[in-house]
Amino acid sequence: MDLGWTKEEEDFRLRLRAWLRTTLPGLPAKPSPDDWPARRAYDCAWQRALYEAGYAGLHWPAEAGGQGATPTQQLIYLEETERAGAPYVGANFVGLLHAGPTIAAEGTAAQRARWLPPILRGDEVWCQGFTEPEAGSDLASLRTRAVRDGDAYVVTGSKIWTSHAEIADWCELLVRTDASASGHRGISWLALPMDAPGVTVRPLRTLAGSTEFAEVFLDEVRVPVSHRVGAENDGWRVTMVTLAFERGTAFAGEVVACRRTLERLAVTAKENGRWDDAVLRRRLGRLDAEFGALWRLVQGNVSEAESSLRAGGDGVPGAGASVFKLRYSQARQDLYDAAAEVLGPLSLDADHAWTGERLTSLSYTIAAGTSQIQQNIIAERVLGLPRSR
Repeated sequence: MDLGWTKEEEDFRLRLRAWLRTTLPGLPAKPSPDDWPARRAYDCAWQRALYEAGYAGLHWPAEAGGQGATPTQQLIYLEETERAGAPYVGANFVGLLHAGPTIAAEGTAAQRARWLPPILRGDEVWCQGFTEPEAGSDLASLRTRAVRDGDAYVVTGSKIWTSHAEIADWCELLVRTDASASGHRGISWLALPMDAPGVTVRPLRTLAGSTEFAEVFLDEVRVPVSHRVGAENDGWRVTMVTLAFERGTAFAGEVVACRRTLERLAVTAKENGRWDDAVLRRRLGRLDAEFGALWRLVQGNVSEAESSLRAGGDGVPGAGASVFKLRYSQARQDLYDAAAEVLGPLSLDADHAWTGERLTSLSYTIAAGTSQIQQNIIAERVLGLPRSR
């Protein structure tokens, strides 16, 4: 495994760096974190700028509307955009980082043509409808049903913690299409139009004050059968593709952001005198090593996916994605716990950005599958231990 950069990759980095240097100063001010319609407009405008400059869907295959760049170039993109302080993917997180890649990998030609270009242009926003009340992250326990009626499914049930539902056009939705099946069987992956009759969205305010999540109620919603990605009742396998992208690569850019936050923590500690505490310095040092190791793990997962593509495979991240997700969830919490120690009494200021990030970091041990689920995957698929019952 070669973790160095080729000349082509370095040239790509320099072109991107130059474009960011000329583009970022012209961006408008970021909207309020609670104003999701404004955040959608801001995030989609940034996505359109990337699209017009040829940086949208960099590592998506060309036949899916992407640039056909290597996963390594995607990593360079993440490094450079974060280093330059470019806008985060924001409201386009679900569409760009796991719904889109799933459709590119598992969808039909017609589905790729319908849904992928609007994602890349920033015209349509997606949300994720996986988690349900009384099931949590145990997707095998989902109870939302889809009953076949001619050329449509009639969907009834509810979802919770649905990311970006308030402003989304589409939802990647898991439903049970075989009521007699249990567990992982009898599930299908549907693309649900959020403006369909029978869809009700109720935003949830989190501990950090954000309304990023929502409850979604589905009352006999008709979804065309043509909106099913993958075969009927084969949704669990499709979902594993979605989650592999979410766990393996969707958080990669955040690792770069965490390393930048760590640098600012050190600067702040030197300014307010906390740097004199040797215990705190060691704590920040351990975090620096941790995030350095996580970035290497990202590179390893990407290198594995790139090798898969060269060998004619699907390029979907493997079980190493769970190793990354498990450790990253904890490291992010540790980072903002350290931030509270650096800030001292100021950490109680609810308006301080690091205070909000500290509260939000608690959710990372649930997002994209709980840490317990990641541990089970690692035990079974990496260590080869017997399956849990």
